[in-house]
Amino acid sequence: MIKKKIDLSQVDFGKTPPSGGWGVPVIIQDYKTLEVLMLGYMNAEALEKTQAEGKVTFFSRSKNRLWTKGETSNNFLFVKELFVDCDNDTILIKADAVGPTCHTGSRSCFKTDFNQNFIFELENIINDRYENPVEGSYINKMRSKGLNKIAQKVGEEGVETVIAALAESEEELIGEASDLVFHLLFLLKEKGLSIQDIAKNLEKRHK
Repeated sequence: MIKKKIDLSQVDFGKTPPSGGWGVPVIIQDYKTLEVLMLGYMNAEALEKTQAEGKVTFFSRSKNRLWTKGETSNNFLFVKELFVDCDNDTILIKADAVGPTCHTGSRSCFKTDFNQNFIFELENIINDRYENPVEGSYINKMRSKGLNKIAQKVGEEGVETVIAALAESEEELIGEASDLVFHLLFLLKEKGLSIQDIAKNLEKRHK
């Protein structure tokens, strides 16, 4: 279900290139991890179809027709939110990607060195463990011990991170800090919160 749509009249399709018909640039972003997945183009008809059906449909320059991403691979992009930029000539779509987005089989069409937003992805993995418990998994075992044990683990990892910072190698500090972040995400989930709640609070403090 699309949480936020845009009015077609908001978009300035008059800036279409002379070769015509492509429409405006559209950036696709993973709505969970915020990773940029691909860039395409939409004319008014493609945008209307996208919002009506809830799946990203572009105007394909190579096919010279409307093209729904995933129509042959089933790797659809399900729309969550749409936004128009300040000049009304570029669209941002936050989408739920089913399978890899790139035709090469990669999660994104942009070959970045690593997933810069993996912390969000890690949060999604933890969420999945809650929704689909795996017998014998670490999260399952810790949950069975209750909130106090999960909170205690965050404290332990915090102390180990401090010790590593003061007396151990950089590699050991990275390892301990990673353990701390994981268990903090775990604790937030147990309390019904998310990293987004923390980010919003930090942003509010900064203002």
